Amino acid sequence: MTRREVAEFYRRLAEANPHPETELESVNVYTLLVAVVLSAQATDAGVNRATRALFAEVDTPAKMVALGLDDLKQHIRTIGLFNTKAKNVIALSQALLDRHGGEVPRDRAALEALPGVGRKTANVVLNVAFGDETFAVDTHIFRVGNRTGLARGKTVLAVEKKLDAVTPAPFRVHAHHWLILHGRYVCKARRPECWRCIEHDLCAFKPKTPPPPERAAARAG
Repeated sequence: MTRREVAEFYRRLAEANPHPETELESVNVYTLLVAVVLSAQATDAGVNRATRALFAEVDTPAKMVALGLDDLKQHIRTIGLFNTKAKNVIALSQALLDRHGGEVPRDRAALEALPGVGRKTANVVLNVAFGDETFAVDTHIFRVGNRTGLARGKTVLAVEKKLDAVTPAPFRVHAHHWLILHGRYVCKARRPECWRCIEHDLCAFKPKTPPPPERAAARAG
């Protein structure tokens, strides 16, 4: 895409959803961090179902450590890889107490040093909790970036760096959410809904998918 097309791409997303937000539920920065860690290879909806009761009871690292591994596993047992994730959550909670006074650090290196926290998780926390201009590239953003031509790359890091380079200033804080939501609900993996996409004419993807037969028939009628 040209610079002008990139700006128009984001302008349309912003117009359609001026105030995008994460779909992960949390009550503070700490529970956001936990939710993001739990969301790896899981849906936001599935994580939310598992954490509503948990976060009503546990909203600090100290409370999580006191809850203990076995009880945490019971709360999150419906989430994929819950055994490993539970161990990481307990370990990162203890690390926050030991290294950061129980507070979530606003520092990428410090976040990535926590058990179970990688670059994508750190980017989400920095963006959602602290308003930093970061690009957390998940499977949705990776797909949208490559499919549309907005930010092509063979790795998630390459796509992240391309997004960082091409995204104009007015759109940088919310870009991460716009792209995730676009990938989740419109530019879907198996069958993108090109027929209702607001980026239809800017997108490099070909051939565009036609509307389902029932919609096509309704339009013809």
